[in-house]
Amino acid sequence: MKKLVLFLTIMFMTMSYGQEIKQVPLINVNGEGKVKVAPDQVCISASVETKGNNAKDVKKQNDEKMDAVLKFIKKMNIPTADFKTKQVALNPQYDYEKKKTSYNATQTVEIVVKDLAKYDELMEGLVQQGINRIDKVSFETSKLAQYESEARKLAMKDAKTKAEEYVSVLGQKVGKAFTISDNSQIYRPQPMYAAAMRMKEADSMGASNETLAVGEIEITANVSVSFVLD
Repeated sequence: MKKLVLFLTIMFMTMSYGQEIKQVPLINVNGEGKVKVAPDQVCISASVETKGNNAKDVKKQNDEKMDAVLKFIKKMNIPTADFKTKQVALNPQYDYEKKKTSYNATQTVEIVVKDLAKYDELMEGLVQQGINRIDKVSFETSKLAQYESEARKLAMKDAKTKAEEYVSVLGQKVGKAFTISDNSQIYRPQPMYAAAMRMKEADSMGASNETLAVGEIEITANVSVSFVLD
């Protein structure tokens, strides 16, 4: 009996507490902030790929080409901390029609170039030294965290401005933020680099080697905010 009385007492207290909760008037808005900046560095991912029928010979050829590539990168005065080997692979490939096994060796190096004036010369030299696959060219900013912070602040200001515009016609005011959600997705452009493999030919014909069109990076922040209405 005591347990039943205790249960009913707790249930009554819970119901009373629930009845006292008042619904908070809110306005939900989305805000966006954009910051456009010129890139000050470029990240290049490039590979040497070698194929053949003898695993030892394929690996040796691949190693020799990558050795020449790394020496060239050092010659371009790229700091040691700004380039590194990302992948090394030697894979057998069996041809079922010819019933024969061939081998594919790949080494990938990633380079961060902080002096964009070196870009064209570096890309041309990489191809000349044995690079036969450009995997990625990504223009970036070294101050990304700073610009992301600026974009977030602009997004919050945009959200508050929208909220104030909506409620001004109702004679109400925007109070404190109740909830904030960050919906940002940072976009980093990765332009196609189709001209790299033709640099040797263009150079021999006296053509210009300028292939860099940096443009701007657009850093965008998106937020969803619920404001309390006063």
